[in-house]
Amino acid sequence: MLKVLIVLFMLMLVASLFSGFYFLMVDQGDVTKRRTFNSLGVRLGLALGLMGLIVYGVATGQLGHRNPWDSGPRGAAEETAE
Repeated sequence: MLKVLIVLFMLMLVASLFSGFYFLMVDQGDVTKRRTFNSLGVRLGLALGLMGLIVYGVATGQLGHRNPWDSGPRGAAEETAE
């Protein structure tokens, strides 16, 4: 479930990025419209939420690396060999 939330946050970040670009092109420097600035704020909030999700996932052990070439710390590998 956590990985699905992370993918959704990434997709929302990309959508916010493109909406900010669209607002930047459409508004053309109009100082009365703050849509580009608001889009940046949304993107910043989404990025902080994504980082929080990743930190939570690593801290709880739901996210991690399971690389076949990484056997972990040397102490753990040596203990299993004995």
